[in-house]
Amino acid sequence: MLSTSDKIDQLSINTIRFLAVDAVQKANSGHPGMPMGCAPIAYLLYSKYMKHNPANPKWINRDRFILSAGHGSMLLYSSLHLCGYNVPLDQLKQFRQWGSITPGHPEYHKTPGVETTTGPLGQGFTNAVGMAIAQEYLASKFNKEDIKILDHYIYGICSDGDLMEGISHEAASLAGHLKLGKIVFFYDNNGITIDGSTSLAFSEDVGKRFEAYNWHVQHVNDVNDLSELETALKNAKGTIDRPSIIITKTHIGYGSPNKQDTAAAHGSPLGEEEVKLTKKNLGWPEDSSFLIPPEVNEHFGKVKIKGEEEENKWNELLVKYEKNYPEDAKLFKALMKGEFGDEWKTKLPHFKNEGKKLATRAASGKVLNAIAPYLPSLIGGSADLHPSDNTYLKEFQDFEANNRNGRNFHFGIREHGMASILNGMAIYGGVIPYGGTFFIFSDYLRPAIRLASLSGIKPIYVFTHDSIGLGEDGPTHQPVEQLASLRAIPKAIVIRPADANETVYAWQFAIEHQGSPVALILTRQGLEIIDREKYSSAENLLKGAYTLKDSTEPPELILMASGSEVGITL
Repeated sequence: MLSTSDKIDQLSINTIRFLAVDAVQKANSGHPGMPMGCAPIAYLLYSKYMKHNPANPKWINRDRFILSAGHGSMLLYSSLHLCGYNVPLDQLKQFRQWGSITPGHPEYHKTPGVETTTGPLGQGFTNAVGMAIAQEYLASKFNKEDIKILDHYIYGICSDGDLMEGISHEAASLAGHLKLGKIVFFYDNNGITIDGSTSLAFSEDVGKRFEAYNWHVQHVNDVNDLSELETALKNAKGTIDRPSIIITKTHIGYGSPNKQDTAAAHGSPLGEEEVKLTKKNLGWPEDSSFLIPPEVNEHFGKVKIKGEEEENKWNELLVKYEKNYPEDAKLFKALMKGEFGDEWKTKLPHFKNEGKKLATRAASGKVLNAIAPYLPSLIGGSADLHPSDNTYLKEFQDFEANNRNGRNFHFGIREHGMASILNGMAIYGGVIPYGGTFFIFSDYLRPAIRLASLSGIKPIYVFTHDSIGLGEDGPTHQPVEQLASLRAIPKAIVIRPADANETVYAWQFAIEHQGSPVALILTRQGLEIIDREKYSSAENLLKGAYTLKDSTEPPELILMASGSEVGITL
């Protein structure tokens, strides 16, 4: 016989399951199977283990939850609603409908409590690594022996598909190397993909793979065994010298008599008859729809109270911090608000036309190193190309497993991973992240750039070796179609400076801009520094395209160019 606590646990878990089932059925579209299988994980995290305040989804010291398997979005929306986030039941009923705050896949800024945009598999998993990096950097800067102002975890659920995607390999490898111990992921090991069994295309030992990445690996044999789940979760939280993955055996479409453990439960509604059979099988009222038992509402009401208490305690800690460390507190608040003053602008270099050519990648490096001491939020690195793309901050250390205060990142040859990690850093806040590589490899970053645009966040990309001007590496490294491809991404800002001084203002724009990613397209070859006594000021770049040289009479032809072609045009 179930105890009272066991009964409310089971009732709450089934409430999450059937809110998801009913929403997908009503929308006649969606993925019911994953929420049905993973409901115990979400319940345990949101109701017992996560530190979060539904009344303030943006509380800085909250635990984050990343649903990397974004197709299971109703698992997240149901949990948010029950906890008291501003996700009304009516919005669950509007799942996947135009204008609702419950889109088919989670979108950052769209739904209170959603931490990042997920759906393209592997992206959320990698965003979590970026968030952990940002937390470690800021914690090293602001935490004190007596007061830890940033001290939280980043939880998540990833799927078979997430772990098949190449980007998950890049992210997991770097996270293990950097010993990011505040990451705890549950792997939804349900053995099913759209095509059928995962055995069709996926047979490696995931546990051994993650052990090789230097992750803490545990196995849970039954997701419905809450005591087993809790033991694993406690062990993961107690392991702070490396990230954790809990490989959890789940059942897609759990409880469905005819569709559990089959691909039929993955990406389409169960069907009205199967919904009734599933409810009957799990002891749920068959004719109910979007049912939330009163005792479940009462149970989850405690989550909101607990969250408010947690934030109040932290606010008291912040008051003490402000008293004991006033300058650090002032800077901490400014960085988390995205404020960084104007002093850095007085340090921007300016280049004279002295008959010498200067590559815009070299000018970019000079700008970065001039302003970095005055912008503590500016952190970034390169995909193993620091000497070539000039992204290294010479006055600062490297961010490493044993040095969280470093501002230079060695992302390794992981371009896609780098871009998605930058997204996670940008979403976390308090930092201005940038990453560099050759422009030709922007294709490797493209999925993450698109999500940055969709999410309204601002990582900065330093793309060097633009055009055929990069030289002898040949056509494999000469970007031709990449410029048009980047410009086609909605909201993405692409800047291709014509000389060193335009590069200065390109960086000024990138630092000050908000709401979308910025890509700087820079040359390997030296470019003439345009004589601004003869031509318009480079500061005009801040407005976008501008007239460099006007005609004294009505023009018969207008010449337009950007980047290295401007000098040729002149």
